[in-house]
Amino acid sequence: MKILKQAGFVIFLIGLSIFTGTLFTGNFNLTSSELASFVTEKGYKNELILDELTKAVVTTEELTIFEFSNRVRKAYKTSNDHYDVLIASFDADKNWDKKGEQYQYKIYGKPHTLSFELAKIAGKGPAKEHAGILWLLTFGLGITGALLFILPNFVLLGKAGIKNNGIYLEASTNRGFIAWLVLVYLVSFYLVLYFMPDYVVNWTYILDPISKTLNGGLASQWFVYGFLYCIIMLVMASRMYIKYRHNKYQLIRTTSVLFFQIVFAFLIPEIMTSLNMPGYDFKNAFPLDYDFFFDWNLDSLRNSGGIGIFILVWGIVLTLIIVPVMVYFFGKRWYCSWVCGCGGLAETLGDPYRQHSDKSLNSWKLERWLIHFVLLFSLVMTLVTLYTYFTGTDSFLGINSQWIKDTYSFLIGSWFAGVIGTGFYPIFGNRVWCRFGCPLAAYLGFVQRFKSRFRITTNGGQCISCGNCSTYCEQGIDVRAYAQKGENIVRSSCVGCGICSAVCPRGVLKLENGPENGRINPTDILLGNDVDLMELINNK
Repeated sequence: MKILKQAGFVIFLIGLSIFTGTLFTGNFNLTSSELASFVTEKGYKNELILDELTKAVVTTEELTIFEFSNRVRKAYKTSNDHYDVLIASFDADKNWDKKGEQYQYKIYGKPHTLSFELAKIAGKGPAKEHAGILWLLTFGLGITGALLFILPNFVLLGKAGIKNNGIYLEASTNRGFIAWLVLVYLVSFYLVLYFMPDYVVNWTYILDPISKTLNGGLASQWFVYGFLYCIIMLVMASRMYIKYRHNKYQLIRTTSVLFFQIVFAFLIPEIMTSLNMPGYDFKNAFPLDYDFFFDWNLDSLRNSGGIGIFILVWGIVLTLIIVPVMVYFFGKRWYCSWVCGCGGLAETLGDPYRQHSDKSLNSWKLERWLIHFVLLFSLVMTLVTLYTYFTGTDSFLGINSQWIKDTYSFLIGSWFAGVIGTGFYPIFGNRVWCRFGCPLAAYLGFVQRFKSRFRITTNGGQCISCGNCSTYCEQGIDVRAYAQKGENIVRSSCVGCGICSAVCPRGVLKLENGPENGRINPTDILLGNDVDLMELINNK
């Protein structure tokens, strides 16, 4: 079995290496007719961009994606700079009509995104011409190798039960060099995916056949991300099923997040797109879905007929009614640990790193300030966005609508949620985003703390202070401190993953939904000599 694991690890590394190396394959150039067709399809109104792109990429030279991207971005910049000069000139001459005309000739969009659109047409090479074979050599080998590495644990780990033996002795799970290598790879992946999509165009070629089947169109970088997200969760879920096979709660919870991610977050939106409907993740609630009230999304929903109006109403009802009601009855675990895609990845891919969450008081203070600041930021952004949308102005109280949307999208949506939130799993633990940055988690936390039936009860008399519960709490809660006092755990940050209860060797902890009365009991100290135990039990 150990040989099988080692072979699986080697196969996985081969698949990962080919997957990464694919970025550097193929060549890119365009013919005059291909470029002319593209410019016409995009509706560009200036002739300069056609001339600049012709000089840049209409060639027999076989360009790499990096050379191609550089030339395309320079062409767009040259074109826009030309019209910026004209705008400034007409502005100086106070020729307002001519100045206004020039804006229609400018081409708006992120440089790498504009380059990606052309690269999808211009590419040639194995990834585009042999997508099926490349899929087997990348995804196929990666999945096979990972499963060969994981599945032998069913035998090697012995009888059912959680085995965390040696977790602080391995370089991969104790912030060793392997963990840092994983961090570098994950961070690099997110940086390229979010900010340089043209560089991953070869990955999109590999998934074009699958994308055409699901939504009728070619794969984008977001399709690659969604597909990869689901594959990783599926593979790592097999590890969860083996490790926690004795724990029904963990098995059902893992199955639930898989279902909601694959069906609701991936398949349904893709199928809706193929039916000319707006692709929508029906479980994604505001403010986690921070662009739900952006002008482009509201316009899209309003122009999509009945289904668009339904999505708009559903999104509002989900946030204002369904979410708080469900939290009241079941705690925030119903979303964060059973439904949410961010939580799903954290609980599968991130499970080996849950012990790295910081339990210090300073970390808790930072958590409270930071997550509630992000929630406030998202609410202010939404208020400004809605005000400018309905009034037709550009700003509200001196805050420019486009600026605050771009700032939030860049800092929170990209950097915090993606680059840091997932990329730093191996060092900071698997719930960095959920604990410190998710505005929806902050909203759910308010309800859970002050108006919910959920709590984790403790049988303090059985606690032996081993510390397993605190060590493996992914949210950085010092669970042992509560258990030692026999105090119920009612924390806004708790996502109800149940791992604290699962790793407890004495059955001290239990996740419960019960009456609100007696839920918070900070003064009930079972270790004292002046507690009437019968009265305490009856009150509970």
